[in-house]
Amino acid sequence: MSDTVVNEVRRGLYLDSVALMRLSRSISEREGVSEAALMMGTPANKRLMADAGLLPASGVEATGGDLVIGIRAADAGTAELALAEARDALDRPLAAHGNAGAWQPRSLQAAVKGARESNLALISVPGSFAVAEARKAIRNGLHVMIFSDNVDIEEEAALKREAAGLGRLVMGPDCGTAIIGGTPLAFANAVPRGSIGIVAASGTGMQEVACLIARQGQGISQAIGVGGRDLSEAVGGISTLMALDALDADAQTRHIVLISKPPPASVAARVMDRIAASAKTFTVCLVGGGDGQVPVNAVTAVTLKEAAALACGGAGVIPPFDAASPAAPLPANKSAVRGLFCGGTLCAEAQWIFKAGGVAVTSNAPIPGVARMDASGKTHAMIDLGADEYTSGRPHPMIDPGGRDQAMGRALESAHVGVVLVDVIIGYGAHTDPAGHLAGVIAGHPSNDAPTIIASVTGTEDDPQRRSAQIAKLEAAGVLVAPCNADAAALALAMVQRAR
Repeated sequence: MSDTVVNEVRRGLYLDSVALMRLSRSISEREGVSEAALMMGTPANKRLMADAGLLPASGVEATGGDLVIGIRAADAGTAELALAEARDALDRPLAAHGNAGAWQPRSLQAAVKGARESNLALISVPGSFAVAEARKAIRNGLHVMIFSDNVDIEEEAALKREAAGLGRLVMGPDCGTAIIGGTPLAFANAVPRGSIGIVAASGTGMQEVACLIARQGQGISQAIGVGGRDLSEAVGGISTLMALDALDADAQTRHIVLISKPPPASVAARVMDRIAASAKTFTVCLVGGGDGQVPVNAVTAVTLKEAAALACGGAGVIPPFDAASPAAPLPANKSAVRGLFCGGTLCAEAQWIFKAGGVAVTSNAPIPGVARMDASGKTHAMIDLGADEYTSGRPHPMIDPGGRDQAMGRALESAHVGVVLVDVIIGYGAHTDPAGHLAGVIAGHPSNDAPTIIASVTGTEDDPQRRSAQIAKLEAAGVLVAPCNADAAALALAMVQRAR
């Protein structure tokens, strides 16, 4: 008997993509449900749903402003029950207001008129609409954070040029993390206020550095995300330069950390010239490379751990980690390391550590000097599970750690893998219990010949998931937990080097 597919279109109902992804996952976990997706009805999203077998061959009549539900289940009864659950979940937020007459702005202009004290708009709409909404925001006097991705890079550059002319900062597109005025936005952590500012073209890089700074008793003045493409040749670092201007003028900020993958030489020169013009001190962390040429008021860091240490005052602030102490040699027949990362910059940091240690490594998102991974499974491979090929139409693994389950299962059962390296990222916006979920996956693959699992937890004690509680769950599952991502990678490297 074939599966049953049911659909429903909610006209004119928009919900944030993060909320929709979580609800999709919840519905798909029902017994008898093969797959479920709730997505805005853009052409790209409808293609994804059709490819997943969640739409009829004729498609559905829906626009980008409509919400489309697609559920595939073992039988009609199960499908209808799952659809009813989806309807209930969608209706619940509306009913929760308890007042049908409560004011809900229907446009950005209406929101601006109703909240004139606001100066920042957070844009999280399908990418094809994001620039238009952001342009409305900057023309209404607002700075913008664009959570949306899939925005054309030429549109991004044009928007940022216009915003700069209006004196408005654009964070993003694909900006997942910021801390503005002490308020965490999107994926961010609960860190204390302080005097260290961060400008980052990397969300997880910003989170790792901010959390390591917090663990040393210091705090963040502002943490400004700029989007992963801001330092590209096409965009030219427009938002990065504006963010540096803002922090340079901020009396609360004494030191500034810049985090990015290595930019093109012309863009790097522009940024270094701006740093040189400042009276403040800087730490420049170009994860995965960089020529090390910085102005006299700046120092370079090659890892996120080092960047946090330098920002806090230098060597010795963050306790050293002796990777050789817990490292056991790998058996000759299971000597490969498999890194399964939610954070792209954490994946890049691990690649750098292996490369600097003289051990060849591969990746689906290679840094300079690293080869693209093959399908053999025998090489050391650092995999960014947040890359587009893994998240197209599916929740990011920070939201839904189930996105790592299949890769984790393959690594645990591999005849070649001796070490599995993972990151666990907590905080606002992240899954409520990623360590507990990972522990469950590990328990589901028991083996006397299982690889060693090494993890780090990016987060703080004040995060909703509590870092110590996450560490305890991992350790109870037999996972070695290192103090930070760089230390976890160094431990995996030491195990490889001992096997030589």
